[in-house]
Amino acid sequence: MSVASLRRAATESVAGLPRTFWWLWTSTLVNRLGGFVLTFLALYLTAARGFSAAYAGLVASLIGAGGVIASMLGGVLADRLGRRPTLLGAQLATAATVAVLAFVRDPVSIAVTGFALGLASNASRPAIQAMMADIVPDHDRVRAFSLNYWAINLGFAISSVYAGFLVAQSYTLGFLVEAGMTLACALVVFVKVKESRPEPGPKSVTEQPVTMGTVLRDGRFMLMVGLSFLVAVVFTQSSVGLPIVMGQNGLSSSDVGLVASVNGIVIVALQIPLTRFIQRRDPGRLLAVSSLLIGYGFALTAVAGSLGAYALTVVVWTLGEMVNAPTQSGLVARLAPAAGRGRYQGMYTLSWSAAALVAPLAGGWVIDSAGANWLWTGCAALGTVTAFGYWALMRGLPTQEVTTVPAAAAPVVAVAENAPA
Repeated sequence: MSVASLRRAATESVAGLPRTFWWLWTSTLVNRLGGFVLTFLALYLTAARGFSAAYAGLVASLIGAGGVIASMLGGVLADRLGRRPTLLGAQLATAATVAVLAFVRDPVSIAVTGFALGLASNASRPAIQAMMADIVPDHDRVRAFSLNYWAINLGFAISSVYAGFLVAQSYTLGFLVEAGMTLACALVVFVKVKESRPEPGPKSVTEQPVTMGTVLRDGRFMLMVGLSFLVAVVFTQSSVGLPIVMGQNGLSSSDVGLVASVNGIVIVALQIPLTRFIQRRDPGRLLAVSSLLIGYGFALTAVAGSLGAYALTVVVWTLGEMVNAPTQSGLVARLAPAAGRGRYQGMYTLSWSAAALVAPLAGGWVIDSAGANWLWTGCAALGTVTAFGYWALMRGLPTQEVTTVPAAAAPVVAVAENAPA
């Protein structure tokens, strides 16, 4: 592909989106530029504070448990209170808990603060996803979610570079820098973003409000949540099974970090041109193909032996990740009624939070009891099952969104101040 073609692809990927979306995108980037504490938390607890690996694992599990609760709570609050207050409240609470974590020392306080951090940091996700669904028209949503996903990975890639040097000087300073960046993110939202939650229209006598029960009774959507959970269980092996197996094969921690960096490099380099390719294609096929790439990409780990071979497997499942994440987020927005977007996005987020709890236990147990090859075989099997599941999910789904974009979102294209970031 020529330079001119790449430039044209990039232009087409970013053109025409509401100005308010770009403020939301900016707030995401700022947030991820400072989002590095969780990356170094286990090292901080064991190396700097002298706690055991088991205790560090307990804190990580409590953060995950907070995320599970926050997924549903954040979705309900986004629908009841509004996207903007939920997002602002979550960001301010995240900044406060990260700052507190810099100074607490006893194990009980650290554990409680870790749980609060998981609760606060994950409560914003359903609100952000619902905001984007509110302000971006249906035909542009996959592109918008893809660009937001790119911002997340770009911010993480940059923060990973400087964070290591920062925490080497002082973990306390590192925690305070993340708290400050989170406050900056909240400031962007406070100054540039207004509420996007659609105003309730006239209701018929028989119309029922959208509740969590409504979400749970939505069979097609809950099938998608279940498939998302299976994909997430496989994908989470990138931080569980893959490092363990690489270590067992004699590779160092720096080798593991180098291979892991391939994921971010590929996303930052290819997400925007890939967006142009996927945004007009059938989501069912995209999700099926992405499931196979993720499942069999991890399965290839069974035959990898060198650093280059491990890096190649990462490229394969990263391509699946890049297709899956924006396509699935767009499908959630498509399936959710406007009045329940927060709850639907919260349930979708829950699938990933639950996988973050289950996958480490499952991956470690399979490796210990049956061997790594069975883990990678299981990844291929789950990838195949989810591919067929997405095919079944999309059968009979209308090609156009059945719910309308709320009237409140229409002026956003012209007036940036009328919608959320």
